[in-house]
Amino acid sequence: MPDLPDPQHLHRLHTPATPLRETPSVSETPTDARGKELIPAQHATTTFDAASKHERISSKPLRVRVVRHTVLGVFGVWTKVSNVIARRMGWFPRVEPYIGYGTGSYSRLICRTVYAPMSRTAGVIMRGIRALFMVPAAHTQVKISIDSTPLVTVQVGESAAYDAVDEHPDQSSKYAISDTQGYLDLVAERELEPGKHDVSYTVARREPVHSTLYTIPADAKVGIISDVDDTIMVTQAPILWRAAYNLLLLNPRKRLSVPSMSVFYSKLQERFPDAPFFYLSTSPWNVEGSIRHCIEYHGFPEGPLLLRDLDPRPKTFIQTGVQHKLEFVEQLMADFPQMKFILLGDDGQKDPTTYATIAQRYKGRVLAIGIRQLNPGESGIPLQKMAGVTVTPPAPATDVPVFYGTTGMNLMKTMLPYLKNLHD
Repeated sequence: MPDLPDPQHLHRLHTPATPLRETPSVSETPTDARGKELIPAQHATTTFDAASKHERISSKPLRVRVVRHTVLGVFGVWTKVSNVIARRMGWFPRVEPYIGYGTGSYSRLICRTVYAPMSRTAGVIMRGIRALFMVPAAHTQVKISIDSTPLVTVQVGESAAYDAVDEHPDQSSKYAISDTQGYLDLVAERELEPGKHDVSYTVARREPVHSTLYTIPADAKVGIISDVDDTIMVTQAPILWRAAYNLLLLNPRKRLSVPSMSVFYSKLQERFPDAPFFYLSTSPWNVEGSIRHCIEYHGFPEGPLLLRDLDPRPKTFIQTGVQHKLEFVEQLMADFPQMKFILLGDDGQKDPTTYATIAQRYKGRVLAIGIRQLNPGESGIPLQKMAGVTVTPPAPATDVPVFYGTTGMNLMKTMLPYLKNLHD
């Protein structure tokens, strides 16, 4: 069973998981020269960034350390060389904005700075192979505002972030600085009305780009966390070559959704009209645009998309899929302590075990678990394919009801009546 960090340890390490009233905060609300209030923001830290000693590369066997340091070295060389080439070609940094979410007291904002020709705009849908080779624009100054109110970056106490927020102390606080791979992950302290808000990102020589910030109502009682790959979108993740083709080479506009799953999600939205949808995927942030297009095109409910950074890190290397899902589910549990969740996934990437672990750790916080069963052709297991039988690997026992089905219609017939009776 996957190990989960101690809740107290998580509370200390996860900047966004800690309600701001309990964290060290800015003594006074910052203002500009005209007295207009600004929004203070801090760099976010994750449990993976601040991993325990046994999770770090330095504690691994010699062979593992050699391989990982070699990969880190090659990746570092590629990053430096690609940056030089991009600048010589006359490319300049631009921002790829990602959808954020907020709790009413604070908001989490994520974006990435990359090099691109002046004619290239953000949010363009492209094949995964092109998106995968985006050239990161490290340590780029980004001006950010929420609903036209500017953010200013602050550092409270010691920073546990991989790239320290004061690495460039000569930079003005009116800018946020992206890390060595171009990522910028901020927690902004601002009380916002529930609903959608506009976030603007600006870098030198570029027009501002915008993304949506979803602020979740404080009184929302139910939330829905959904996996993406093979849960709502056909990826065939267990079969490596098919997953690579679907993710990297297939035209994003031709991505297929799992049969009747969008209908099931629409029914869930009707049943819980105030419930936010959080989409969780182990795919890299590079393909956020194509996944977002699939969600919108096939009529799934709107919501934040939480993806994974696949760039290797000097201390902890690359986060596993299970680590990524555990981290973000735990993050949402901490962000919305009064909310109960419905967890939706598939049986191709250890979701049954991951979700059962969450349900055991957070007693009473999980209403139900829905698992989409991969058909024999998707599972990649020869015996299942030959026999034409769908078999889900056993998961740890849990007090939470678990529903299985190969399509959205199957899950809808069994899961919706239970949820209806639960809240009637």
